Amino acid sequence: MSAESASVTPAPPVSPGALRRAPKVLLHDHLDGGLRPATIVDLARESGYDELPTQDPEQLGRWFVDNANAGSLVRYLRTFGHTVAVMQTAAALRRVALECVEDLAADGVVYAEVRFAPELHLEQGLTLDEVVAAVLDGFADGQRAAAAAGRPIVVGCLVTAMRHAARSTEIAELAVRHRRSGVVGFDIAGAEAGNPPTRHLDAFDYLRAQCMRYTIHAGEAFGLPSIKEAIGYCGADRLGHGVRVIDDVVLPPGADPSDESFVGAKLGDIANYVRDKRIPLELCPSSNVQTGAVADLASHPFNILARLRFRVTVNTDNRLMGDTTMSRECGLLADRFGYGWADFERFTVNAMKSAFIPFDQRMTLIDGVIKPGYAGLTGA
Repeated sequence: MSAESASVTPAPPVSPGALRRAPKVLLHDHLDGGLRPATIVDLARESGYDELPTQDPEQLGRWFVDNANAGSLVRYLRTFGHTVAVMQTAAALRRVALECVEDLAADGVVYAEVRFAPELHLEQGLTLDEVVAAVLDGFADGQRAAAAAGRPIVVGCLVTAMRHAARSTEIAELAVRHRRSGVVGFDIAGAEAGNPPTRHLDAFDYLRAQCMRYTIHAGEAFGLPSIKEAIGYCGADRLGHGVRVIDDVVLPPGADPSDESFVGAKLGDIANYVRDKRIPLELCPSSNVQTGAVADLASHPFNILARLRFRVTVNTDNRLMGDTTMSRECGLLADRFGYGWADFERFTVNAMKSAFIPFDQRMTLIDGVIKPGYAGLTGA
């Protein structure tokens, strides 16, 4: 079976414990969306930030989830005001980055690309370079701690520019300056409506000239036009979410979900381009429901796209706001669509093949960690 085969293969039952042990690859995770609630409380106390809705970590965690379940990307994004507010010093950034790596490694993630927007962390006088350096130091600390605990993980950093601001070229230059110390790519994020990716063509032109990889948030809150701009005009290597590519797919009348290939499905020009070019989709099931990109998990197009052989990947987006982990996201998909170990190995290999690190490093993880890890789970 090829790494991107669309069939669902019978396999031993997928349990929560086994999912946590399975090697996983995460391409779409926001640093400021994954803090531990107790850390937010600690950092708020240290910095004098007094606007948290509660000082109780358990209640605070629930507050984030409840307020993220708004069915609107704009309202969802408002919850970040509190996390960003406590991430304004080098020490805070380093701690949050370290804990992020520890939490991912504990969940069985073996490779992750974690993104954040340096321009949001300048309120107490840090420079852009100092912000990036602090986060990279934290990632390095976390990787050492995880290795010492017997849970090795590789973490790369994606530097993000805010799409409603006018600093994208400056942030792209920042990414290139730090490419030898842990930054592996670039991204733009924020509210999609009214902020098309083509506003940032200068940044993307610069990145291409520097041979640097980048992803673009597109096809989440906004539909096919944002995807077309991201790939057609801006040349994105991956699509952050990209879930609305399903709008360019017409299934045959009465299509049976058990038909593994959806024979007779008609793909429009955009969907064909995404599939033919093997442009990875950074799908985030729980987050897509929270922001209203899809109505519920049952109507999420993940399974259709997987069966039609798009390059789908599983991601968390914001672990705090979704009260989620990679294991939980995989479990939700297993429960809903009946996936087995062969499917999760395929999705994981999809993600590793799509990572922004050199080819030899990707293959080392695929052949030396991912495939043996799944072979151990299935008894192969």
